[in-house]
Amino acid sequence: MRRMRFARSLALVLVATALMASCSSGDSSSSNEGDEDVTTTRLENVRGTDVAAPEVSGPITGGTYDLPFNPMPARLAEEHDYVEEEFFISGTATAYQADGSLGADGRWDVSPSTTAPYQTRILVHRPADAANFNGTVVVEWLNVSAGLEADPDFGFAHEVLMDEGFVHVGVSAQLIGVEGGLTRLEIPGINPQALKEWDPERYGQLAHPGDDYSYDIYSQAAQALRAPSGVDPLGALDPTYLIAAGESQSAGRLATYANAVQPIADIYDGLFIHSRGGSAARLDAEQAAPMPTGAPIREDLSVPVLQVVTETDLFGLDFYVARQPDTDMVRTWEIAGTAHADQSTLAYGIESGREWDTTTEIDFTELCGAINDGPQAPVVRRAFIALAEWIADDVLPAIAPPIEVLNDAIVRDEFGNARGGIRTPAVDVPISTLSGEPDEGESVICSLFGSTTPFSASQLQQLYPTHEGYVADVETAAQAAVDAGFVLPVDRDAMVAEAEASSIPG
Repeated sequence: MRRMRFARSLALVLVATALMASCSSGDSSSSNEGDEDVTTTRLENVRGTDVAAPEVSGPITGGTYDLPFNPMPARLAEEHDYVEEEFFISGTATAYQADGSLGADGRWDVSPSTTAPYQTRILVHRPADAANFNGTVVVEWLNVSAGLEADPDFGFAHEVLMDEGFVHVGVSAQLIGVEGGLTRLEIPGINPQALKEWDPERYGQLAHPGDDYSYDIYSQAAQALRAPSGVDPLGALDPTYLIAAGESQSAGRLATYANAVQPIADIYDGLFIHSRGGSAARLDAEQAAPMPTGAPIREDLSVPVLQVVTETDLFGLDFYVARQPDTDMVRTWEIAGTAHADQSTLAYGIESGREWDTTTEIDFTELCGAINDGPQAPVVRRAFIALAEWIADDVLPAIAPPIEVLNDAIVRDEFGNARGGIRTPAVDVPISTLSGEPDEGESVICSLFGSTTPFSASQLQQLYPTHEGYVADVETAAQAAVDAGFVLPVDRDAMVAEAEASSIPG
């Protein structure tokens, strides 16, 4: 893997939660024009030989809005010289059933059960110039917690992924995102619509047989990138490594995928599991074997797994019961001062939503108060780079200390910030209390956004008598985070620049 390029400066980057975008069907001219009957085998990639190759069609255009659902902000294509294209994949998917119990060690044996036809979509973000592709594809299991599809990991990490020449592919792996259904998490101001509900002209031909088949659909999406049948969705880019990625609800699916499906599919080169809970998703709707209360990632995988965890996840989602020691194949990063969703999540979601609805406005401040504005995004960006280097160069990620816990609660310092975990200037040179826990009495959605409680002017003056001293402290803490392996130099520079631009202490 080529050495990572950190050419552009990163603004504090943002992550996508549930805000929609649109889609439609048809063919258009693009780099794939003329490839309709091509079947490509990428000989250097030998993974996934037993995974079925779906038929790929597209690029998809047209429909009511002539946009893909949940498009990236248009500015990104120009700023990074990237192409966004949507494709349909179709085939026959397999469901799995547990062979015996699902043990607390995560070593779950499964076998194929039923099969069903399907057609779903993938959304591809790739460098326009093949020379800029670094060989690694991040394949994100799109999140459907709010009853519509979102790409939170692309939201958190898109700046570094695009600067470094990764391809990002979002996969519509689950029923609710394609066909619709009951919303799992209500978000005020959001009217969740599935692909077929939002733009039936574009997506009416899609058909999802149910979440029992989602794991194999996700494997087949990877096979469509490794050995495409029909149209090549990567526009002839030649991938070397595929990273499975998913956040929140999708992370729960990936935990099950890692423990049960990856060992037999062997299609991904590594897994990025972000903000999962303590258990894992069910294998199938009629599953006889109960899920264990705590579901660690199995330690005998042949590919590396990096888990990223926020404060909210520890007890709000019970990740604490699934904590496991680091190994040479499974690492966990817990980030102090962070919430499951945060201000960067909201900002990216609103920007993405405006691609298809210029009236999109959600005032979470009125609903939830001051939500968490902590350091999750820069650490997530570093985590993606760490996993890519682990896969390509066998460079193990830094070992992160866990967030300190006592009596089923996070241990906090005199400022109310968590002790332990990954440290950044946000918690080591604090100007506020950053928590993964919401203010008392807030709604369910607010429970995921945590809180920010700014320090008073007198507190700031006492802590940082001079502006120069405050900036120097931030610079020291930011460099320490870089040296520890948890922040990129470009984010260090952004942290220092933000401190310099502030008026602290007042």
